[in-house]
Amino acid sequence: MKLRKIYTGICLTASLSLLSACTDVLNVEPDFNKDGNQIFKDIKDYEFALTGAYAQFRTVGYYGSGGQTTSSWANLPDIMSDVLAQTGDDLANWQNQSNWEYETNESDVEIAWLAAYGIISQANLTLRNIEQFSATSPKQVNGIKGQALAIRGLAHFDVLRYWGESYGFTDSGKGIPYVEVVDILQKPNRLTVAESWTKILKDLTEAEALLGDVDKAVNAGTTKSYIDVNGVRAILARAYLYAGKYAEAESYASQLISAFPLASPSVFPNIWTDASNTEVIWKVPFSAGEGSPSSGVYNGPSNRNRFRPTTTTLALYDQTNDVRYSTYFADRNAANGTPRKVLKKFLGRGTAIDNLVDWKAFRVAEQYLIRAEARAKLGKTAEANADLNALKKARIATHVDASLSGDALLAEIANERIRELAGEGHRFFDLKRTTKLIDRKDPTQLASTKLVLAPEARGWTWPIPQGEMDANDSMDGQQTTGY
Repeated sequence: MKLRKIYTGICLTASLSLLSACTDVLNVEPDFNKDGNQIFKDIKDYEFALTGAYAQFRTVGYYGSGGQTTSSWANLPDIMSDVLAQTGDDLANWQNQSNWEYETNESDVEIAWLAAYGIISQANLTLRNIEQFSATSPKQVNGIKGQALAIRGLAHFDVLRYWGESYGFTDSGKGIPYVEVVDILQKPNRLTVAESWTKILKDLTEAEALLGDVDKAVNAGTTKSYIDVNGVRAILARAYLYAGKYAEAESYASQLISAFPLASPSVFPNIWTDASNTEVIWKVPFSAGEGSPSSGVYNGPSNRNRFRPTTTTLALYDQTNDVRYSTYFADRNAANGTPRKVLKKFLGRGTAIDNLVDWKAFRVAEQYLIRAEARAKLGKTAEANADLNALKKARIATHVDASLSGDALLAEIANERIRELAGEGHRFFDLKRTTKLIDRKDPTQLASTKLVLAPEARGWTWPIPQGEMDANDSMDGQQTTGY
């Protein structure tokens, strides 16, 4: 996928009455003039374009999966870490990713790159010339523009998670291309990590301000399908934690903790069958025929279990008293009757086993862990323990408050992130941002599984797809180190 060809892949009719995702975009010319100025004649056109940006979060390579593919920002970071282990059912489909053996021509790396920049280009189309309506519909413009900026900032942040060589706020290492305009001939260069953060945070903070001044609620009733001001704050809290800006991470997490309660033990399982939106800040809804966020882990209809929870993951739980254990995991026999443990967190709605559930992109439980880690890094030991204990008390019936400090406190926060966020796409990035190694200690893993990824290994950062390098001469000399 070439960035300079992304915009030819946006499926928009001249009237914009239909807006859907393309399945084959590399060599498709748009039906409209490349200048694009004549497309949006009414503010409703911008609303259609925004809907299209949200729809693309469901594409294969982002939160969606299907067939032989799995979700790049959903399950894959756990597959690439020590949380989930590859099984024979996967038929080695994801062995390159699981073993960190990707190369510049890796198709799945290219698919993820395409998915992210496809969302970015749709957000840019939504933003283009929207100010023409600021005088007549200022608060409506704020709502559309704020969401589009949030989407653009989030997608670039996710690209930085895989393709950034580090995460420090002032780091001079290789970051990502940042695309802010609609131009099919554009050849964006690769920014530094610091420059990437500047643009990501600019988009997100502007989005926060705009979404604080809108004409109507972004999400009606209990709906959580759109990024409102709280959704932006959740993205900012996560981003600031990655960047090592702990005071800012603490501040944003605190706002969300005040606004969203933790679920009771009886309600908590309902989150994962879509029977409750408790704790959910923003989610991506999936309907029949739109793929699913988790078929790469457990394929219910075919009874395939591509990746299972590792024994080291399961050992972290109080398997009797922690509501997460019975909610997240189950014993299901294979087709041949062999007993096995599966991650059932995303199996389906109600009693269905079809992997069709909404993707909970941001939950308030993560904010407790963000704030606990930020406070620990800031030397606020008592407050960090209070956050950790509050989350555990909501999940573990017999929890007794504990007080830790220093490395022991940070280690327990990291373990609690596994317990709470298993399968939600965090562990690989958690280890990368804290410069830890991956050390797979499950003795029952496949013989083909690589066990250790050292902190200095190139496998922590994905290569820029070779197609991008070939088409974009601004990227000359900017390939990820080691590829």
